Amino acid sequence: MILVTGGTGLVGAHLLYHLAKTAPEIRAIYRTEEKIIAVKKIFSTYTEDPSLFAKIAWLKADITDVPAMIPAFVGVEKVYHCAAFISFHSKDYIKMRKVNIHGTAIIVNLSIDAKIKKLCFVSSIACIGNAIQGKPITEENEWNKELDNSGYAITKYGAETEVWRASQEGVEVVVVNPGVILGSGFWNSGSGKIFSSVSKGLRYYTEGITGFVGVEDVVKVMILLMNSEVKNERFIVVSQNKSFKEILFSVADGLEKRRPSYKVSPWQTSLFWRISKMVSLFTKKAPTMSKYAARSAHGVSKYSAEKISNILDFKFTKISEVINDACKKFTA
Repeated sequence: MILVTGGTGLVGAHLLYHLAKTAPEIRAIYRTEEKIIAVKKIFSTYTEDPSLFAKIAWLKADITDVPAMIPAFVGVEKVYHCAAFISFHSKDYIKMRKVNIHGTAIIVNLSIDAKIKKLCFVSSIACIGNAIQGKPITEENEWNKELDNSGYAITKYGAETEVWRASQEGVEVVVVNPGVILGSGFWNSGSGKIFSSVSKGLRYYTEGITGFVGVEDVVKVMILLMNSEVKNERFIVVSQNKSFKEILFSVADGLEKRRPSYKVSPWQTSLFWRISKMVSLFTKKAPTMSKYAARSAHGVSKYSAEKISNILDFKFTKISEVINDACKKFTA
């Protein structure tokens, strides 16, 4: 039996489809029925065969609820831990700690108790250190906790620490650190907002650079690692380093929309996030932009996926192809 947490998210939903093609038994955690419907829609973009989706045994539970999670581990041999809470707003920090760190600690403890064979954890490039002397960032770049890191980065790093604890307790683990994940199906959250925003006529762009990767490549790497002899290693999972300008222009072309035409400078985003934060104090709503989102919009971070490419002999899909495929599904 394979257990998937976060099965109703972007990575989890695509992972479930690829697992269903070969795995005899799959159990997935969910919180609301509406999210299961969203996963079913993801499956429909791959196949019209309902038997694959029917293979999933759904279990309603919250990963921070120990009693609810105990039944999830009955008969389980492998765990894919994809569940996470993503936010760059300070008001969500406590919730992120609860889900990302405490929730992962629960997954780790139950994995140890159940004596599972292997655990795959979906982390982030936010947990990888900065570049040194302009060289591409690799798994050897250590995360510096003394820097002004975002709450998301702090909690994902804390979650990684819990996963490494599992490796010391007899559970084989693999950690993947994906870049910005692009893919279809969740157009109103996460990176899916790129497509919906451009479709609505997004006018602005920045020229910051970071690593991007297609969701299908992420899940394929995860499955290959879990089926391999590789253990207790982490891997950057990035197809290409691209600027946000390039990504937005490619999405606009794919959707046959006008390209964003106004370049936003660092001082403008710096001013905007401060105004946004001030406004939120009066409206009690989340700021439109956080300090960390503004920073990443202009930062230049180039990542190397040489380690995973060499170990698995894996060939990543070009980001242009990922975007074109997503655009077709967006307009379907």
